Amino acid sequence: MCSEQDSKPRTVSAWRRLSDLLGWNRTSYVMLSGFLVTVFLISYIWWPLLEAELSLLDPEIPLLIQIDWLLLGTFGVMTLLIMAKPDLKTDVLIILVGLAGGLVIESWGTQTEIWVYYTNERPPLWIIPAWPIASLAIDRLVRILCQRLPQGHDTVYSVIYWLVFTVFYGLMLVFVWPTLTKSLTIMALLLCALLIASPNDHRLAAITFLAGAGLGYFLERWGTTRRCWTYYTKQTPPLFAVLAHGMAAVAFWRTGVLVQQLLERLQARPRRVERQVG
Repeated sequence: MCSEQDSKPRTVSAWRRLSDLLGWNRTSYVMLSGFLVTVFLISYIWWPLLEAELSLLDPEIPLLIQIDWLLLGTFGVMTLLIMAKPDLKTDVLIILVGLAGGLVIESWGTQTEIWVYYTNERPPLWIIPAWPIASLAIDRLVRILCQRLPQGHDTVYSVIYWLVFTVFYGLMLVFVWPTLTKSLTIMALLLCALLIASPNDHRLAAITFLAGAGLGYFLERWGTTRRCWTYYTKQTPPLFAVLAHGMAAVAFWRTGVLVQQLLERLQARPRRVERQVG
């Protein structure tokens, strides 16, 4: 049998291998702390909602059967992903864009009643922090896919891009058709059309869409089957809703690039003025 002293080094070694595999660093634990603080604040501020959910637990049924494994599994994977090779400077921008973008998307969907939350809030503020968390996880998934998928083949990726985004836009038109008279829906359609018609990297856009839709399926599956939110079609979930996470991921990525370029220009402007004065 192994002694207690032997088991400890093995445990430490296994933890280090996992840390190296996922690319954890000091910033990883900052991200984890921020995630846990966010969960705590949401639970504290909206305690009545959490209390109502906890009241549904039946003491006569084993707890393991009642645990929401889909929720825990999804957020467990997202937690591991956001800790993988984080860059605080880049991630802060992803978080800010995710917060703003999530608020816009939730406002559009709930104001037009394409989907409705069980609290009837339009939109509920407690759901907004989930968007930047998902954005960080998608960013890590995109990195992994970019390393695994073949590079080059520009023509192939261009065909995939136009096929995927054309199909998505067609599904979007059909899905939002009942709300076509709403100004928010018209703006959403125009924004998506603009993003699709002006790609700057077919490969990266297609990969980002794939990563966003992949994660979006599990989020939508949980939310619709648990009746946290309900689409007007009553599907659990609708195909469009899953693919819309991919489109949102592309929109957030493109917005982040534009903001980064703007910041770089603003930083470069004072330098040019100094050179001219000098």
